[in-house]
Amino acid sequence: MDTNRVVLVTGANGHLGRNLVPALVQRGYRVRATVRDTADPARTAGLAIPGVELHALDVRDERRFSEVAAGVDLLFHVAATYKNYTADKAEAEEMVRDSIEGARAAVQAAAANGVRRLVLTSSLVTVPLMPKGGRTTTEADWRTDFRLPYHKAKTLAEQEAWQLARTRGVDMVAVLPGALLGPGFTRGTSSTDAVENMLLGAFRAGVPDQNFPAVDVRDVVRGHVLAAESGAGGRFILCNDVLPSFSEMIRILRTIDPSVPAPGPLIPRFVLPLAPAFDWINHRMLGTPRMINRDFAAAVGGKHWTMSNERAKRELGWRQEVPLEQSLADTAATLRRLRAGARRGPVPATA
Repeated sequence: MDTNRVVLVTGANGHLGRNLVPALVQRGYRVRATVRDTADPARTAGLAIPGVELHALDVRDERRFSEVAAGVDLLFHVAATYKNYTADKAEAEEMVRDSIEGARAAVQAAAANGVRRLVLTSSLVTVPLMPKGGRTTTEADWRTDFRLPYHKAKTLAEQEAWQLARTRGVDMVAVLPGALLGPGFTRGTSSTDAVENMLLGAFRAGVPDQNFPAVDVRDVVRGHVLAAESGAGGRFILCNDVLPSFSEMIRILRTIDPSVPAPGPLIPRFVLPLAPAFDWINHRMLGTPRMINRDFAAAVGGKHWTMSNERAKRELGWRQEVPLEQSLADTAATLRRLRAGARRGPVPATA
């Protein structure tokens, strides 16, 4: 497909952006890729690709956003701060503010420049979790539990974008990916941190009786392209057909590399309030990324991801193509390289 049309991708240095940009180039698009600071080599590494223009953009800056979007046919607003674990109130408030202001600026830029379609990268966390065995959730469901700042940020930002898009007459579609796994990231995320904890043995004493909303970044890239090029509108959940338990993910990692520590028994629900303390101990003793604070344990503990990807299959023609085994192997291999480069100590080797 050779469209010779210009598309804009914000947040090109993130896990999704780094995979989406080259995929769009391969489809014949000319890509404007934005990062917050083009003078920062850590943000621009790997983005010097023929057919890609790099631009500096703080997505909260509506005037600059509109300038960069001039002449664009499709706008992929991917940029986001992704942290399930936040250290303080100021950091949490900034995450919410940045998400809402960035979404608002993206819609305004699309409206000002007559962009044909805006593809907003939202998140599966905008859909509520359910008690184990609860009903299947869909795109019609919205999260109302805002104890976690990231959940609040993504939900309110998408809702703001929908309201403004209707007012400004912008053709917008929202993609709701699960936890991104797979290759192509240059720093850990809250999604890959879970895998890193598994590799380092953080669950040897016990594993939560919960599942994980996994999806491979390559499948999410295809979902974004389908959302942009189809006439389908609304919200689309992108997650694996079966959302694995933590125990199942560790079992798969152990088939890839038997040196990965085996998981302990399932943690009873009444023990979950102690999870932040165990998370701190693992961080100090094993060097694992921090994952759990009290708000996280309260918001997620004892609940399951029950959402369905049926709408994306039916209306976009999307399918999960990357097996979980491959996705976990590629995630682990990337984590091993990053950890070795940072000299943070070994992650068990994977094939």
